[in-house]
Amino acid sequence: MLVAPSVLSADFGNLARDVRAICDAGCDLVHVDVMDGHFVPNLTIGPVVVSAIAKAATKPLDIHLMVQNNTFFVDLFAPLKPEYISFHIEEEKNPHRLIQHIRSLGIKPAIVLNPHTPAEAIEYLLGDLDMVLVMSVNPGFGGQKFIPTVVEKIKRLKALRDRINPECMIEIDGGVGSSNIAVLKEAGVDICVAGSYVFGADDYKTAIDSLRV
Repeated sequence: MLVAPSVLSADFGNLARDVRAICDAGCDLVHVDVMDGHFVPNLTIGPVVVSAIAKAATKPLDIHLMVQNNTFFVDLFAPLKPEYISFHIEEEKNPHRLIQHIRSLGIKPAIVLNPHTPAEAIEYLLGDLDMVLVMSVNPGFGGQKFIPTVVEKIKRLKALRDRINPECMIEIDGGVGSSNIAVLKEAGVDICVAGSYVFGADDYKTAIDSLRV
């Protein structure tokens, strides 16, 4: 299991310190939630702050866009050269075009599914993706409780992935911790995003290691 702590739960007064700390603790990716206050009822960070995160990080960035006007935001963050940029299928009218655009920028494209969106919604896009991010909470805020019905969706997504594009990674975000990580691994998750579970721990390395099932 790869671990991508979400900086949404970091101490923004000491952001560079916390980003360096999770990298030193052995995380695999640094998950960055970008919210525009329109697609979700929260407003987070723009390219100036994410640029500071990128400078502090020694691990690749995993940028999750929760926005309207996806292409605008992709072009805004592409110069930072993240490993992944993910966008919500619920908000994009031309997903295949955007996938191609992200890949043309040298970045791995990913699609996000809200809890209510079925895995089958992206069946015809899976062949072009490097990752699918499954939300196990409603997007917009950290610290929410895991929605257990998402586990069955992950199993259906894994079956599709294994048939269409076995190299595509499955990522989970929302309410992830040591209590449910084994179930998520068994269902087919490759990467877990953990915000409050990691940043709320006394020792980041112990928290990250506990997710490596």
